[in-house]
Amino acid sequence: MKKSYSLIWCTILALTLIATGCKKKVKPVSERIAKAWTAESVKHGPTVVYTRGGSTNAVPAYSAFRLTLNDASGTKTVSYTDFDGSTFSGVWELDGDSKLILKELTPQPTGSGGTIEFTITSLDDARLVLTRLKTSPKTGGTINEYTLSNP
Repeated sequence: MKKSYSLIWCTILALTLIATGCKKKVKPVSERIAKAWTAESVKHGPTVVYTRGGSTNAVPAYSAFRLTLNDASGTKTVSYTDFDGSTFSGVWELDGDSKLILKELTPQPTGSGGTIEFTITSLDDARLVLTRLKTSPKTGGTINEYTLSNP
């Protein structure tokens, strides 16, 4: 009787170890976010102003929008091209897993003081949704949401 209980417990333990050992390891946000992103869709406040491939975009210039986050040996650099074609360079950091901060941006984007902050609404390997924390003077003082994809 003791042998059958021991065999059952050993089997359960082995299956548990196999099941937990086979879980896919998720990379940290800092690794998953570090890539080049382009606009898939953009909202100014509640209004969708751009959808990739759309023929009736209110702001078709978002086709040039690009956010490139690099992390080379711990040095996190950013290149940010806005819808008007302005390009800014600086550094980026995360505050937890839900806030992306672009800082030391040069030249300084209008009204930013050199820093732009976003809430990371969602993130997977091919899509990133960011919501700007402060209003954008370039878009009429709206809070903008950017759905970005990695080409």
